[in-house]
Amino acid sequence: MKKKPISSIIYNFFMALATATVGALIFSWPLLALFVKLQHTDQLVKQPLNVVMRNYNQLLGYLISPFDKKLQMSNFPTSTNAAEHFYECKLMFQLALIVFIIGIIIYFFLRYRKKLSYLVLSPTVALIFMVIPVVILPFAVTNFDSFFISFHHLLFNNNNWLFDPATDPIINILTEGFFASCFAVAGVIYELYFARFILKH
Repeated sequence: MKKKPISSIIYNFFMALATATVGALIFSWPLLALFVKLQHTDQLVKQPLNVVMRNYNQLLGYLISPFDKKLQMSNFPTSTNAAEHFYECKLMFQLALIVFIIGIIIYFFLRYRKKLSYLVLSPTVALIFMVIPVVILPFAVTNFDSFFISFHHLLFNNNNWLFDPATDPIINILTEGFFASCFAVAGVIYELYFARFILKH
């Protein structure tokens, strides 16, 4: 059996991460609406659901658009530290979007050239990638708060992600349950991405 090039491993690893990130962003919208209703956080911030979601649309637009240079939510003020944190998140989300778009272009180019075999992973390699996140699953499930803190310490070199509800009331909407569900969605998408290589065999 011909050995697959290392480029297919690199492509699929980064494409899986990018796809999971983009998918989590998309699903975050209905998830937030669901958690606002379930946790009654709209009452906490004294804003109806439609106003909360309009402000979240503004936040999402800022995070993914290269043309929005400043975060401006109509009904939620943003402190300097929070603005800096959202900017750092913006850079990461935009990187994920760029990787995702480039990955899609590569896929269709190779499909056109009838060389999609270059992107195929062996079931063994796909299984290895699927097992990696499972190692941290018990920690994330049993103590999501500690996992969330460790995740931020890993990605950020400051404490700007520690929002004060008095100055950044948006954090009352972006609850731990909401973030946990977003991570769960990203995890499922990541696993499904590699599972398809196993199911095809």
